[in-house]
Amino acid sequence: MTRPLLLAGALAGPLYVGIGTVEAIVRDGFDIRKHSLSLLANGTNGWIHSAMLVGTGLLAVAGAIGLSRSFPPGQRSRWAVGGLLVYGAGVAAAGLMRADPALGFPPGTPDELPETISWHGFGHVIAGSVGFIGLIVACFVLSRWFGRRRSTGWSRFSLVTGIVYFLALVGLGAGSGTAVVNLGFTVAVILGWTWITMLMLRARAEGSLR
Repeated sequence: MTRPLLLAGALAGPLYVGIGTVEAIVRDGFDIRKHSLSLLANGTNGWIHSAMLVGTGLLAVAGAIGLSRSFPPGQRSRWAVGGLLVYGAGVAAAGLMRADPALGFPPGTPDELPETISWHGFGHVIAGSVGFIGLIVACFVLSRWFGRRRSTGWSRFSLVTGIVYFLALVGLGAGSGTAVVNLGFTVAVILGWTWITMLMLRARAEGSLR
């Protein structure tokens, strides 16, 4: 089952980015410079975004399980696998708890951040944040893991992905709703999913992670 699990993990990123991009383009009133992708869970077609989060999160969990079986004997990194499991579970959990409407989306919502946050809005933020931290940990741990095996390219790729995601997460917490922060976080999300997809495909193609 290792290869199908890795394939599932590899598909998560393209589905997330692809569906999210289409939603951002076709949903009335959505502006990626102003709105976070999480707001797409609101409105008439918000269920599509929620289902996408749950589905891609579970695919990422499957990929993490496959990756855990792909390490050479005695060399499995529990922190890396655990970080990816947390990330996938966090994305899926965030899909089950809708972000609160804000900043004029969906249309008719006041053009400002809500004064109070609902339980599901709070849960969405916590689940997403914990998941993002899991991905950052996995990136840093695998950067060191690849570095020890003189796989310089993958070590740097993992390190850069972790740093970019960390900076984007800090920026999101400090200035959500601004164009620079939103676009920066969007770039980080795309980079993170790209890293996961390529990691899964590498392990699947070579038969093991090395």
